[in-house]
Amino acid sequence: MVRVKGGVHTRRKHNKVLGLAKGYWMTRHKQFKKAKEAILHAGQYAYDGRKLKKRNFRTLWILRMNAALRALGTKYSSFIHMLSEKKIELDRKILAQIAVEYPAVFTKIVEKLR
Repeated sequence: MVRVKGGVHTRRKHNKVLGLAKGYWMTRHKQFKKAKEAILHAGQYAYDGRKLKKRNFRTLWILRMNAALRALGTKYSSFIHMLSEKKIELDRKILAQIAVEYPAVFTKIVEKLR
């Protein structure tokens, strides 16, 4: 059996990881072990962040709609209930955008539901 040395493959793998860790602090961008660990954590934070972003935007849309609805004398929960009863399928993102950019149109939507 011939002995196979993995130097080229290992160097390539190390350089890939160190390239991903470029700009990290202290030994995290120099040493392979530390860089690998840092990249694993960074990847997990990025994954979590992508999930949190969706949650945060939904919260923002609800807050914007609720503020506009309170000014019109109704509540967010009752508004959403009325939407589902009348089978109007506008999502929260679009409704929040209408409430902020076109208040007159949003007022008409609310009046139509009542």
